[in-house]
Amino acid sequence: MRFALDALFADVPAEQVDEAREFYKSRAAGRGPSTLGELKEARATRPAPRVADPPAIEETIEAAEARVPVRIFMPIDDPPRGVYLDIHGGGFYMDSAARGDERNRELADALQLAVVSVDYRLAPEHPWPAAPNDCEAAALWLVEEANARFGTSRLAIGGNSAGATLALVTLLRLRDRGAVDRFTGAALRFGTYDLSAQTPAGRRIADEYFIQAYASHVEDRTVPDISPIYGVLDGLPPTLLIVGSADVLLEDNLALAGRLSAAGNDVELRVYPESPHGFTNHPTTMASTALSGINSWLRDRLTQS
Repeated sequence: MRFALDALFADVPAEQVDEAREFYKSRAAGRGPSTLGELKEARATRPAPRVADPPAIEETIEAAEARVPVRIFMPIDDPPRGVYLDIHGGGFYMDSAARGDERNRELADALQLAVVSVDYRLAPEHPWPAAPNDCEAAALWLVEEANARFGTSRLAIGGNSAGATLALVTLLRLRDRGAVDRFTGAALRFGTYDLSAQTPAGRRIADEYFIQAYASHVEDRTVPDISPIYGVLDGLPPTLLIVGSADVLLEDNLALAGRLSAAGNDVELRVYPESPHGFTNHPTTMASTALSGINSWLRDRLTQS
């Protein structure tokens, strides 16, 4: 059997690849804050997220002895046919659920879904396990209340970057509780699955401050609740992994895809050429194509009659 990276590339037109290549030639590679001072400055100077129309319903939910703020989007015209739990990115130490309002508004209307996004607590003020505790609480609330609140018990989960990590950790926690069966799919964009620096992939980001902010107090960061690549990964819902070929986390995502498949799960990996970390947030046709593909994948798993 031949194994080649380009065989894993998503099927996109050549002109989209050319456009992405040109776009990233003129765009400096990003890097997150590297000290607490830089983090505070980045938070203070970050532009406010744009407001969706209609805006989110802001609410605080209660589950698992926790109270967690969430943002809820309902489809405009019809009752929801499923519920999608969105977990935002930002290195565990930046951003908020509101940063995804425009995407979640579009998702709710395009797929006729209720979209619930979690405003989990951020590091370093609230290091691990605060964020996964909040995400687990939101997921358990949906397991218990989705049918009464939204008229449907069909659930899916997803996130980008740190949000993808937290989504996978949430699924592992739900599986161990015997509550994961309600989730029909997980759409994970360029997550980081080894924060321990023990794997070759994990060593590539070993010096990133976000790891120190989130989990420096933990002696062994190979615990699956921090680095899910080390977990027992059987019994999970169908999973879509999205990553760019130029992402520093490419190897991490390749490794996770292999471990999920070896554990007997239904996993699909889509690698987008010429694309770095966070590419679905960038103004390229490639990003639009990737997001449209995620929509189609979620539709197949959430809105079947």
